[in-house]
Amino acid sequence: MSDPTTYLFAFLIGGAFCVVAQILIDKTALTPARILVLYVSVGVLLGAVGVYDKITELAGCGATLPLCGFGASIAKGIRKSVAEYGVLGIFKGGFTAAAAGTSAALIFGYLAALIFRGKPKK
Repeated sequence: MSDPTTYLFAFLIGGAFCVVAQILIDKTALTPARILVLYVSVGVLLGAVGVYDKITELAGCGATLPLCGFGASIAKGIRKSVAEYGVLGIFKGGFTAAAAGTSAALIFGYLAALIFRGKPKK
């Protein structure tokens, strides 16, 4: 998968996610937190219907690393868990799929808080 077109599509699709987010920040009254929730929700929806898998095949890490990729991995975990455990898998699958990403965010956020000193807004 080290084809140069993979890098090009990763750059273009990952960049498109960033451009859309920047436009939403600049042109709407949406806060960054709402945009984050929007991106994760869109990723869950696209992942639930199987569209995000095709985007991931095309763009690689350009699609898996943004917030939409996190949402799509939650949807994939839920699909897998429902197939294995039935309806109760809806509750387990998202947590199982998102555990590593959530744990990493908490651990690295805590380490950053220990190393750097936050400054209040003026």
